[in-house]
This record gives sequence, C-alpha cells and structure tokens, in this order.
Amino acid sequence: MDIQKLSVAYIRQGLMVTVALALIAFLVMQVKYLDLLTPVIVSVAFSLVVCVSIALIWRRVALRSADSLPTFFTAVSGFRMLLALAVMFVYYLVDTQDSMLRFFMVFIAFYFAMLAHHSIFFARINNR
Repeated sequence: MDIQKLSVAYIRQGLMVTVALALIAFLVMQVKYLDLLTPVIVSVAFSLVVCVSIALIWRRVALRSADSLPTFFTAVSGFRMLLALAVMFVYYLVDTQDSMLRFFMVFIAFYFAMLAHHSIFFARINNR
C-alpha cells in the first residue's frame, strides 16, 4: 500500500467533494436568490483545511507508527467536531441573527459530506 499516493488521493477526493458542494450552493444561490456567499466561503475553507491536515497527519502516522492509527481516527473525529463547533460559535458571535440558520445549514452540509468522505475512504483502505 503506497501511503503517499493514498494521501494525495484523499486530498484530491476531498477537493472534488468540496467543489461539488460549492457549485451546488452557488446554483441554489442563483435559483433561490439567497445570500449564501459567506457561509459557502467559510465552509469551503474549513473543509479544505481539515481535509489537507487529516491527509498529511495520517500519512505521517501511517509511515512512522501504523499501530497508532486507531488512536489517530478517534482523535481526528474529536478534533474535527470541536473545530466545527468553534467555527460555528465564532460565526454566531460575528454575524447577525437573521442569517444564522442559513450558515448552519450550509456548514452542516459541508461537514457531513466531509465526514462521509473520510469514513468511506478509510473504510476502503482498512478493508484492503
């Protein structure tokens, strides 16, 4: 199993999922005339930073101590959730009350897509 290629594939797939969701959000913006630009930008930035971070840290852990991978997966889940809660809390403090629901809905869609990508990707790798 080539760890380097798998980490690049994880980043590439994460980028494709993020771009697809962003395009869907932009389509919704055009059809429904909603202002979703800020939530989409924040969600895309969050998704890409977390995706690249996970891939780089996973590559390092897999190469140096493969026995620590279960601990890594548990830590990643907790880290991702806490980081998402922190982003939502900061947005809550900064933005007005009327756009909070739209932000949370867009952000949660990106979060669940990222979670599904992570789960499916690493389930395939572990089943090999």
